[in-house]
Amino acid sequence: MKKFLTVFALVTGLLLAGNAGAQMKAGYISVDNMVSIMPETAKLDSLLERYQADSINPQYAQIVSLYQYKDSVYRDSIKTPPAVRKQIEQELPTLIYQIQNWQQLVNKAVEDRQNELLAPIYRKVYDAIKLVAKEKGYTHVFSKEAFLVAPDGDDMIAAVAAKLKVPIPKATPIGK
Repeated sequence: MKKFLTVFALVTGLLLAGNAGAQMKAGYISVDNMVSIMPETAKLDSLLERYQADSINPQYAQIVSLYQYKDSVYRDSIKTPPAVRKQIEQELPTLIYQIQNWQQLVNKAVEDRQNELLAPIYRKVYDAIKLVAKEKGYTHVFSKEAFLVAPDGDDMIAAVAAKLKVPIPKATPIGK
């Protein structure tokens, strides 16, 4: 048993010493800045505006119209059977909530759609970051926002932009 523990300690020590001597090379990049200069990102504003005009705004008009119809049926107590009145009475609060909180619902829907449209762009950027890291020998890549101070030489945005064949705008100090 004593022999086993001695061999185990020796092997563990050699493994740890080997890992401690391994070269670590770290880089950093602002993923959001990289995504912002992607050509696909420029098209998002018009897609989101069209989504809001074609999908969300008609929904609002439909909800308001439905509310007005159900409210008028509910108020016309002479012609409305009690079972229908009870059903409408249960539906009206939901419609009122949707109308009163419409802007928040719109913001959530637009944000969800934006995230859906941005997902493939982020995936493309992350894949390029992995390729550049492997090519340049980086063992670790950090988000630039995690650093208060970092050397310019380890900023990967230029290499990733080149890999994606995306020009870095001169007017915008990306990565600085």
